[in-house]
Amino acid sequence: MNEKLIIMNTLQQAWSAFTHLFYPHICAGCGSDALPAGSELCLSCIYGLPVTDFEMNAGNPVEKIFAGRLRIEAASAHCYFSKRSAIQHMLHQLKYGGNQALGRQLGMLLGTGLMQSARFKDIGLLVPMPLFAARERRRGYNQAAVLCGGIAAVTGIPVCTTLIYRTAATESQTKKSRVDRWNNMQGKFSVPDASVAVNQHLLLVDDVVTTGATLEACGSVLLKIPGVRLSITVLCFASN
Repeated sequence: MNEKLIIMNTLQQAWSAFTHLFYPHICAGCGSDALPAGSELCLSCIYGLPVTDFEMNAGNPVEKIFAGRLRIEAASAHCYFSKRSAIQHMLHQLKYGGNQALGRQLGMLLGTGLMQSARFKDIGLLVPMPLFAARERRRGYNQAAVLCGGIAAVTGIPVCTTLIYRTAATESQTKKSRVDRWNNMQGKFSVPDASVAVNQHLLLVDDVVTTGATLEACGSVLLKIPGVRLSITVLCFASN
């Protein structure tokens, strides 16, 4: 029996080495193949994330974006964004590389940060920033909804992907001014049935915030729901 177990273990190790050679499982941040079991990131990238601690601090840079523009309870971003960095590579893998497992893991890290702050303790519903339906079909998923799945896994807060919709496609925001970004998003969101969100504290979730125009346009529609309080969280804060 022991010999059979040894043979089986040897065969499993050989198969694992073979599949790793041709189908390597590498870190989505740096490309290392030294990954913890079930992780999309190596320990170096996990502990090297440029964490902001905005969850803990009122008046943080994300909240300042919306000051006087949107009535929110709290806002945060888990990481700082910088170009040509590991976090940019992770975001690219999430949005365009089909790596939903990475998105879920990043969402869990985001959710863990939120749980450490009393400012986000009474959230009743997670609301992912919606994509226009045609774009979501092409991509196969909504990256904000994937992040919400990770947040829900550690917080137990339910996710609602059907509360708010984009009613039209929008042009890229990348090269637009703050005012142009706002104008580009006006009238692009709709809530067909608000009943699930009445009197709830909603957490609107997205991947990145820069000027906040998209989050502001979406949030302003959510705030029309009776009794709603609104907070915002994103994975990354990208300063102008």
